[in-house]
Amino acid sequence: MDLKEVHKGIHRRRPKKRVGRGPGSGHGKTASRGSKGQKSRSGAEKPHRLYEGGQMKTARRIPKRGFTNRWADHLVVVNVRELNSCFKDGDTVDPQALRDRGLATGRTDGVKILGDGELTKKLTVKAHKFSASARTKITEAGGTAETL
Repeated sequence: MDLKEVHKGIHRRRPKKRVGRGPGSGHGKTASRGSKGQKSRSGAEKPHRLYEGGQMKTARRIPKRGFTNRWADHLVVVNVRELNSCFKDGDTVDPQALRDRGLATGRTDGVKILGDGELTKKLTVKAHKFSASARTKITEAGGTAETL
């Protein structure tokens, strides 16, 4: 082997496959498209991802249950147990402080404080909604619950 044979067989660009050019090419007649059917036609695009070849779609075969309210407020729920573990005595808890500590993540229209767990610290809690038990636990611990 010498220097002029080093790159033999290595090409920068592979030539385009010429289909439909007679039986001798190996890609004649149907031009590697098979015979008949959706993908054999010219200009045929890939079918829609839910298309199942004319069969009734899965989404239409499965029964529908329930209701989703697209316009409902998305409230992040935080329990007083989490406030107790993440904040110091005398802190002010607001939606931004909850977000900073990773308690209120994602898309939100507000924060609701629920009363699961115990609260031993005196906190000033500002939220959009409170459950009755959360409000009483916050006030019993010496803090205040302010509705935004």
